Amino acid sequence: MLDTVENLVRPVFPFTAIVGQEEMKLALILNVIDPSIGGVMIMGDRGTGKSTTIRAIADLLPEIPVVAEDPFNSHPSNIELMSEEIKQSFQRKLDLPTAYVKVPMVDLPLGATEDRLCGTIDIEKALKDGVKTFEPGLLAKANRGILYVDEVNLLDDHLVDLLLDAAASGWNTVEREGISIRHPARFVLVGSGNPEEGELRPQLLDRFGMHAEIRTVKDPTLRVQIVEQRSQFDQNPQAYINESLSEQDELKQRILQAQQILPNIQIDYDLKIKISEICAELDVDGLRGDIVTNRAAKAYAAYHNRTSVTKPDIEKTITLCLRHRLRKDPLESIDSGEKVSKVFQAIFN
Repeated sequence: MLDTVENLVRPVFPFTAIVGQEEMKLALILNVIDPSIGGVMIMGDRGTGKSTTIRAIADLLPEIPVVAEDPFNSHPSNIELMSEEIKQSFQRKLDLPTAYVKVPMVDLPLGATEDRLCGTIDIEKALKDGVKTFEPGLLAKANRGILYVDEVNLLDDHLVDLLLDAAASGWNTVEREGISIRHPARFVLVGSGNPEEGELRPQLLDRFGMHAEIRTVKDPTLRVQIVEQRSQFDQNPQAYINESLSEQDELKQRILQAQQILPNIQIDYDLKIKISEICAELDVDGLRGDIVTNRAAKAYAAYHNRTSVTKPDIEKTITLCLRHRLRKDPLESIDSGEKVSKVFQAIFN
């Protein structure tokens, strides 16, 4: 029976075997190390491996402890990551059965409704029997995992608003006819899209912590390498996955270690001032850019096993954090990423 279940699981291309697209891979790794960065928006050409890379990072992550049979993936000991029901049981010191599951990877289909996303309350049962019956949605399923929206630029704006609100607050609240239910919804939000199919509204784009831009690989040698790798994987997925096990384990341990040391990472006041100078010089609205850049630089330092942030840590992450927050000027020929790098060099040098 176990063999049958294992065979039904769709094999996932190993994250460490993905060639190129370093910017996208870095953005995903940093968001996994520190989900408070606020997710990543990946814009790029069709067929550049966006979906493959996102599924690969989810498959790479270690299993997490959850309360068995809980639809919200509640943590067995951390109150902040518990649903209300589990929290009450925990406070009454009831025994909570624990299970280990893979990090949830939830796809949000383009045709999803608000009820499918947020969940629904059974009003009839509530009025008849006085019992709150909640049918969890995709936000509940994605708690403590990754929520992936392909073609996010084609999603209804009000659904994007709901998504971003939940991602920012870490909670989802459903209210129907005076009945309210609240549950944790802490997830890494990953959106992808093709710029040819339309842009996100600037105020929605600003809510994503990072913005990665990817292009089709032009080098013929790299293109051949990618095609050959994909052919090998398609012919014998398990053998290909086994070949990458040691690199996958090494990266998994590196991410775990970074998550553990992240709370102790320091960033000097002078560096914070310089980050804010860059944001002011680029005329970035609000303070999200400053906050996200500080968090991303700390996550990058943790990923490289350092206890304090250095100039190169900021240099590697600031373009990802700011390029989508710049005001669009139709007369300007310089790319927004290049503009961020130029201002960085001017202020730091």
